[in-house]
This record gives sequence, C-alpha cells and structure tokens, in this order.
Amino acid sequence: MKWNFWIRQLHRWTSIIFTVIVAAIFIALGVGKEPVQWVYFLPLFPLALLLLTGLYLFALPYAVRWRSGQGTAGEA
Repeated sequence: MKWNFWIRQLHRWTSIIFTVIVAAIFIALGVGKEPVQWVYFLPLFPLALLLLTGLYLFALPYAVRWRSGQGTAGEA
C-alpha cells in the first residue's frame, strides 16, 4: 500500500472541504444572516486533519533521508 499517496490525497481533499466550509460561513455572514453558533465549529475538524497530515508530509523527506543514512544537507 502506498501510504504517502493516500495521506497526500486526504490532505488535498480535506483542504478543499475546509475552504468550502469557511467560504460558506463568510457567504452566510455577507448575506446578513447570522448562522447558529455551532456552524463556527465546523472548520475545526478539517483543520485538525490538515494539521496532522501537513506535519506528516512536512517531515516525510527528512525521515526518508534519515532512514537512508544520508543525514542532512548541511552535514559534511
């Protein structure tokens, strides 16, 4: 199984969902209709997923280099 591919796809689709939710909240505010209080909490779950998958994708190249024994680019 290609975990990196699925985590990257999850990150991409979650970012789309997060953007749509935030845009919908701004549109509802622009129309003048005050949404119910729980609507403001909707972006938190996708945002938490984006944090976790983003940190994983950020650390992935460093982990690959560390596993292969190459070290970092700054080492002699």
